[in-house]
Amino acid sequence: MRDLKVPEQRHPEKAHKPDNAQPRKPDWIRVKAPTSAGYKETREIMRSNKLVTVCEEAGCPNVGECWSQGHATMMIMGEVCTRACSFCNIATGKPPEALDVFEPGRVADAVAKLGLNHVVITSVDRDDIEDGGAEHFAQTIRAVRHKSPQTTIEILTPDFLRCDPKVLETVVEARPDVFNHNLETVPGLYPEVRHGARYFHSLRLLQRVKELDPSMFTKSGIMVGLGEDRQAVIQVMDDMRAADIDFLTIGQYLQPTPKHHAVDRFVHPDEFASYEKAAYGKGFLMVSATPLTRSSYHAGDDFAKLREARNKKLGLG
Repeated sequence: MRDLKVPEQRHPEKAHKPDNAQPRKPDWIRVKAPTSAGYKETREIMRSNKLVTVCEEAGCPNVGECWSQGHATMMIMGEVCTRACSFCNIATGKPPEALDVFEPGRVADAVAKLGLNHVVITSVDRDDIEDGGAEHFAQTIRAVRHKSPQTTIEILTPDFLRCDPKVLETVVEARPDVFNHNLETVPGLYPEVRHGARYFHSLRLLQRVKELDPSMFTKSGIMVGLGEDRQAVIQVMDDMRAADIDFLTIGQYLQPTPKHHAVDRFVHPDEFASYEKAAYGKGFLMVSATPLTRSSYHAGDDFAKLREARNKKLGLG
């Protein structure tokens, strides 16, 4: 794993940027340092299987809670991303290696050792690969299915922006239970926050998943506290529903280092509750909107609720 304390090594493209102040976190956003036996056991399984997790690479605040329960989000295709989003703490640059053909099997082994009922598999962006890693995602899904057939699988994919549109079919045909791709922020902030991506391309990606397989759950999320206003967030909700997205997550942006995008403000829990109410009113089957919400936080429990909500909507009890 890379040293999270050396930002100029992880993010050389940000080294020349002036520092942004990092405001003190309010009480509702603070978490305890991870120390439990369960956390250490999960960490050992990740190390012994030579796996990367987004929990560590992105500096997730929930790592202590999730790993203590044996829940870890696998990050495939290496630990170096070819994008350089201003909010993200995953290392950026040119990936030093080709894809590891044995990685899908190692992910499957770790899922089996952890005894997961639900697993989240994400990746770095690999714009250096012709299919963006679509086939690697499909192989990983199939390996987990073979090793742990009862485990439900949620994937959090890149946008495949520079790929043939047909590569999406490769991933969908592997039949993950949830297809997640995060919009991350409102469209007006894309030039600052997610300049290597395109808002409407990401929306269309998720819409296309539904067209390819209407039974597949789709999911997307944004961060708040980046400089957006309420109306822009509400518009993103409308755009997501127009793309038939089932599950929305909204969480507080936390600035990883002084070189990253500044925190505009810490959004109060009451405002998150208001967003949740508005989202349910727009027809989302499932909404998670809290300061500590992340894409994979409580993903297994949320998947059960998501499936229950769809069955209720369809009158299946």
